[in-house]
Amino acid sequence: MRKPTFPIFHVWLDEFSDIVKDEGILLFMVLLPLAYPLLYAMIYSTETQRELPVCVVDDCMSARSRDFIRRVDATPDVQIAAHCVSMDEAQELMRRRDVYAILRVPAEFDSELWRGRQTVVGLYSDLTSMLYYKVAYLGVVNVAQEMNRNIKVHEHQQNTTRREEQLARWPIRFDEVKLYNSAGGFCAFLIPPVLMLILQQALCLSIGMSMGRSRERFRGLVIPPSRHYKNAVAIVLGRGLVHFLVFFLMAFYMAVCVTRWFDLPQLAHFWDLVGFFVPYLLACTFMAIFYSGFVYRREDCILLFVFMSIPLLFLTGVSWPGASIPPFWKAVSAVFPSTWGANAYVRIAGMGASLGDCRQEMLNIWILAGVYFLLSCFMYMFEIRKSVGRTVLS
Repeated sequence: MRKPTFPIFHVWLDEFSDIVKDEGILLFMVLLPLAYPLLYAMIYSTETQRELPVCVVDDCMSARSRDFIRRVDATPDVQIAAHCVSMDEAQELMRRRDVYAILRVPAEFDSELWRGRQTVVGLYSDLTSMLYYKVAYLGVVNVAQEMNRNIKVHEHQQNTTRREEQLARWPIRFDEVKLYNSAGGFCAFLIPPVLMLILQQALCLSIGMSMGRSRERFRGLVIPPSRHYKNAVAIVLGRGLVHFLVFFLMAFYMAVCVTRWFDLPQLAHFWDLVGFFVPYLLACTFMAIFYSGFVYRREDCILLFVFMSIPLLFLTGVSWPGASIPPFWKAVSAVFPSTWGANAYVRIAGMGASLGDCRQEMLNIWILAGVYFLLSCFMYMFEIRKSVGRTVLS
């Protein structure tokens, strides 16, 4: 009597054995997801820019202009690093990167205010980083608004009581509350979606290199001449299960360890994370298996997958507003699990949403997992036929 065989187990064992023996695959499968989150989180760990060096050109030289400059310097975001006598001198400091913005107070600053007219303060910022512009702009605007209120109260209003002065200064009182990112930091904003992209890219690179290794070993084929490699579904499940299990551990390393080490927002419940990572990693794994069918050498996976990381980050609609993405690129982004996974993870981890709150993203992830699983099976069916045809010819 013939002993029963378990092709999924044999495929899983062969794939696991090949990965353990290959340093290149281990590099993308273990070292990359371990090290990349730490690297990105350390780069952006300062969260916000503080004490941005700014130089001042004060053409007015009045008591009010000096008071305005002192107030700007007192803000936590801006530091007056130099006083210049001309714009040429200030521009030279910016060219040398000694300062990152120039604040110019015009000569008519005080006289226009005394006449009850509007005056203009010039702010010139280095736009090599949007953070420089944001910090300098907010610092100057907040001081200007506060001075506007004081001028309105003390020079243009004939108030008789302190309460009337308060109402004139603050007709509508409001409190600013930053939801889910109280510090307004770049790390808490950017790192969570980047973690989902790292998982997807590392899966694509590890599976792609494994596929390239198989083609090099078996003369262009992706499966060995073995009776266990006759079922496309078993091949997809056996090979995918190895990578899925490893990256499931990596996903919780990112969601728990990296998040706690760098104080990133984590409001998710454990089972919500499990319910999210299972379909997301399945979709990424099957997508990687399908696209790796176009890899014919080990190095091809780097050319095919690495360049996609930055475009995919923008296409998620997290780092760039989704409402501003053209319809064509929205359609392109919909075929990648990272688009839906990044948005769902940000809501689950950073906003405390449940899986039910992210039902649309989760439905799309499950659909992608099913579609890429079928495409991967069709791809392996074609490879099985090609393998059988080559065996017959030989």
